[in-house]
Amino acid sequence: MVLEQRLDILNKIYGLYNDVAKNPDVACKKYCSACCTPNVTMTTLEGYLIAEHMISNGQSDVFENIQAKISKHRFKPQITTNRLADLCMKGNDPPEEEKTHSKESCPVLKDNLCPIYKVRPFGCRCFISTHDCSKAGYAEVDPFDMTVSTLFMQFVEHVDFMGFSGNFADIMLLMASKENRDHYKMNILAHPGAGFVSNFKIKVLMVPPEHRMKVKPLLDALLSIKEW
Repeated sequence: MVLEQRLDILNKIYGLYNDVAKNPDVACKKYCSACCTPNVTMTTLEGYLIAEHMISNGQSDVFENIQAKISKHRFKPQITTNRLADLCMKGNDPPEEEKTHSKESCPVLKDNLCPIYKVRPFGCRCFISTHDCSKAGYAEVDPFDMTVSTLFMQFVEHVDFMGFSGNFADIMLLMASKENRDHYKMNILAHPGAGFVSNFKIKVLMVPPEHRMKVKPLLDALLSIKEW
């Protein structure tokens, strides 16, 4: 599948989620940035989309901001969502993730606003709360909303199965290089090394039994985007 097709599918997944996420009970609003930390993860496809958007809109300085503000204690995933689902299906234990990570602000945040909001990764889109995190100190997410987010995350990874996942900052610095973007576009980007994990296709969906009937319309909508 060529890059343009993958980007088109990604944008359709985002669009579908935007329709789903129109929840009046969600407290998130403009200038709400308590959950904007350096610990977001994303795929290389999402990183490519953001990088191209930044460059075409004269926002290349964002790369410099990320490099200057990158957190030494940022979360780096050891496993992707689809790989985790596969291991759970087989009854195998997943690798242990770091239990503590940075509580700093996202390196691209400016005056509590996101300069890449229109193309933000799914990890940011799905982080919602039913109450004000800045006051409570933590997010409150409905269990079904969590199931929906995980389902969409699986499809975001699936469409980029030849790519990688990693911390937002690491993926962005990877995509700051034109050579890396060109190699990614041609499906010849080599494994970037430590801090990055290979993406996987969907083998099993992480949907608990109690949510299967309720989530079916969303699953059907996702499946209708293309022949997976």
